Amino acid sequence: MPLHFDAAEYAARKARATNALQTRGLDALLMFAPESHFWISGYDTFGFAMFQCMVLTAKGDLHLLTRMPDLRQARQTSTLSDAEIHIWAQYEGCNPADDLARLVADLGIAGPIGIESDTPGLTLRNGEAVRAALPPLSEASDLIRTLRRHKSPAEIEMHRRAAVLSDDALDAGLNVIAPGAFEGDILAAMQGAVFKGGGDYAGNEFIIGSGERALLCRYFSGRRHLDANDQLTLEWSGAHARYHAAMMRTVLTGTPTDSHKRMHAACAEALTACKAAIKPGAPMGDVHAAHAAVFDRLGYGHARLQACGYGMGAVYNPIWVDFPMFYEGNPIPMLPGQVFFLHMILMDSDAGLAMTLGHSVLVTDAGVERLSRHDTGLSVQ
Repeated sequence: MPLHFDAAEYAARKARATNALQTRGLDALLMFAPESHFWISGYDTFGFAMFQCMVLTAKGDLHLLTRMPDLRQARQTSTLSDAEIHIWAQYEGCNPADDLARLVADLGIAGPIGIESDTPGLTLRNGEAVRAALPPLSEASDLIRTLRRHKSPAEIEMHRRAAVLSDDALDAGLNVIAPGAFEGDILAAMQGAVFKGGGDYAGNEFIIGSGERALLCRYFSGRRHLDANDQLTLEWSGAHARYHAAMMRTVLTGTPTDSHKRMHAACAEALTACKAAIKPGAPMGDVHAAHAAVFDRLGYGHARLQACGYGMGAVYNPIWVDFPMFYEGNPIPMLPGQVFFLHMILMDSDAGLAMTLGHSVLVTDAGVERLSRHDTGLSVQ
């Protein structure tokens, strides 16, 4: 079976989740987030796009309700036995929420039930069907998510492997980036490096944009060739066993302008300030404050964003963001064993200039460790 961790690791995770369930006074948790399924059992599929639920009871029982195409997927990628895998019948007029209600009853769950609703794994329509078929449910989207934030040594190793793939992707991209280069060739080189290194598709598309489109922070369809003097914004992540370690760069071609140089220096200073603000027990809002203080002092308050990074983990489409984010006033404490992506982004729409700089870091007892081997110097090709 393609399980990425040993039996003891999965057993420890389920024990932590069961204890958290009991502490909250819940008899069961309805898990719809694919990240929860993967974390607690190894179950790996994009079948969450349909109706799919994993049920954890306060007794430590774990069961999956899914569609027929994912039966063998569950058998081969998870710790679940055949007796713990249940298939809902698909036919015109079927309601898998009713199948879930029967499974809950068969498991003898009679007390309070929590539900993960803050996830792409549960559409509004399916969520309404579940609430109609079951007793009142308590919102519990944060239960597994909170446990997942602290990474075990085995998970940290996965992040380290993902960071190597991110570095390799940057190397491959820099080998192609030059005046006249085609963005499609750059993407092919970067994504190919991840696959050649044994990695996965990332949780969202690699982001690429040049010229005026270098100011976009999202993937979009359409490719162009780089100009002799151009700006190219890249945001990407290697992914190993679904674990991510994102990076971000704005690469210049030709002769860099003084404005680009100043923007890069500001990004580098802000990144250093953010890493200094990452301290065990300190609130995440401190990192955003450090980022904002540098950019505002240097006159880039109009060009900075309202967040400067977020958690990294084993995540699924549509995005590789593993919440929470670094935003103003976020009170969530940072703890050793957490992995974050720090991105310093300046998008000056008035000047038509972009500059970005970012990589992933591990929180340690002493502060922070950069996972990328690449330096933060200005990239000019």
